[in-house]
Amino acid sequence: MLKKLSYLIVASFLCIGIYCTAQTEPQTKRIDINKNEPISGYYMVTEPAGKIDAVLVLLAGYSQQPENTLPETKLDSFAYHNNILTVSFAAGYEVYARQNVVNNLNAVLQDVIKRYHADPSKFVLGGFSAGGTIALRYVELCNQFPDKYPVHPKAVFTVDSPIDVFGTWELLEQIVKENYSDMAVAEANSAMQMMQKDRGIPKDNIAKYAEVTPFCMNASYCNNEIYLKETAVRTYHEIDVNWRLINRMQSVHNANYEFSAELIKRLMMMGSKKAQFIQSARKGMRANGMRHPHSWSIVDEAECIEWIKSVI
Repeated sequence: MLKKLSYLIVASFLCIGIYCTAQTEPQTKRIDINKNEPISGYYMVTEPAGKIDAVLVLLAGYSQQPENTLPETKLDSFAYHNNILTVSFAAGYEVYARQNVVNNLNAVLQDVIKRYHADPSKFVLGGFSAGGTIALRYVELCNQFPDKYPVHPKAVFTVDSPIDVFGTWELLEQIVKENYSDMAVAEANSAMQMMQKDRGIPKDNIAKYAEVTPFCMNASYCNNEIYLKETAVRTYHEIDVNWRLINRMQSVHNANYEFSAELIKRLMMMGSKKAQFIQSARKGMRANGMRHPHSWSIVDEAECIEWIKSVI
């Protein structure tokens, strides 16, 4: 009996599985690298409990800042207990990988490599909403021009991201036309104004938008997905048609997962064994208690970290 009791006491302080609550919880700090960039000129970092085996880079959604990500997901906590450094980055009011976004992300990752002596070949990028769109295109560029980028990502994942910029424009137009939600209309108008000022209307400037979108449903526009063939790719979505109908008056054709499913299909047809469409079993919930399928929380953090470890 005494031996059994001693074993239970010892076991309670050991890390069983990939997460151990007995250890101290991770601490996150801010690192500034460019004070002229109020949003993309710094990053939040969560250092792991032990040596750094890999780096997980999380990109926030449209209009968000780096510190907005971690309250919405426990990915950094699970990474902390598995020797994975977590970096939180934000592109701000950007919906795709413009050159200034790419430059800022390059600067952040260069700083991470230098500061933490991180292996450039052991990076994984993931992003929520527009952050995932940017992450996906950034990884394509890393693979297309490996000598011009500081990292060589092993994997990338998106969390309910609008990965086809042409399709995104059409959805934004529809949101404004239907005028169902004041908040949604305001955000749609803001994004469309930025896009039009930057590159004009997508259908009239196909080549310009093909440079920044990671995927085109209309394959005659671009085939940027070819640069993901050798990379582990995941797209996360919660398929809740009723929620979308009741709360947004939208059908499945307004959902981001239609584009993601086509992307994964094309990668599989190219022979990729590492492309996965993840239909979340979780109900999306935001940190403020709001029920919303468009949330970081649809990602099963423990399983995602195990996947990251397997590809690293």
